[in-house]
Amino acid sequence: MGIIGVVARRLDAFIGRPGVMLVFPLYASMRAIESPNNVDDQQWLTYWVLYSFITLFELSFYQILAWLPFWPYLKLLFCMWLVLPIFNGAAYIYQNFVRKYVKIGNQVSSSYSESQKKILLMMSLDARKSVERYIEKYGPDAFDRVIKAAEKEAKRQREMRP
Repeated sequence: MGIIGVVARRLDAFIGRPGVMLVFPLYASMRAIESPNNVDDQQWLTYWVLYSFITLFELSFYQILAWLPFWPYLKLLFCMWLVLPIFNGAAYIYQNFVRKYVKIGNQVSSSYSESQKKILLMMSLDARKSVERYIEKYGPDAFDRVIKAAEKEAKRQREMRP
């Protein structure tokens, strides 16, 4: 293969995969921690979860993957798609797959009444956080008034339909 092939392989081993899969995500994760924005936190937390899954997959199926010469390059391309800001692949996977199929955060504070807990559990996590902030700001009675107004409006809408 010659000296160029050896140098290219060594650069790939030291700069390519670790740089794309570890160094840049580590740097970006540290920046995300320091920023006040939560969107970048989601991107990088999701990346690390997906990277962990890839690593577990790789460890579990190492003997099979060793026979596939294109596996390291496929993994590199997938991680580049996850990492690079122009693609935001990790955020895409979170929004379109993880968020739809993995329900986390189904606990509601015990300080709410049973009817309020029931309504809060029907909401998405983002909506629930917004409602909980509303309750903190205006109190549980304001939340009950909003619920009653929504029920009244829904009933009125049903009665108007033919």
